[in-house]
Amino acid sequence: MISSYRELLIWQKGIELVREVYLLTDSFPKSELYGLTNQMRRAAISVPSNIAEGFTRGHSRQHHQDFIHFLRIAFASGAELETQLIIAKELKFGLSRKYEKVDSLLNETMKMLNKFIASLVLKSR
Repeated sequence: MISSYRELLIWQKGIELVREVYLLTDSFPKSELYGLTNQMRRAAISVPSNIAEGFTRGHSRQHHQDFIHFLRIAFASGAELETQLIIAKELKFGLSRKYEKVDSLLNETMKMLNKFIASLVLKSR
């Protein structure tokens, strides 16, 4: 039995994603500090934060719906980050080699979230 959100692989991946987004956005133009840099960092931070909050609020069987709700918010934040990454690439911000790591982590995180949500939905029926 998992006793803490820190034990969830999906949360751990989310933390890794945050770290990589910070490393990527460090090389963005300083004029973007309060623009795309801030937006991308906030979206990335939202992923593991919502996993943690959802687990804390709804990890017991009767509260699966709460957990699912927060996982869906985490998923939406991932989609927001994906869009922002596309924009940053179009604008040629940052180092192109750093995008590969972020893209890979985001893709893996989104797949894991999708499967986790689906499994909880099935359990709550």
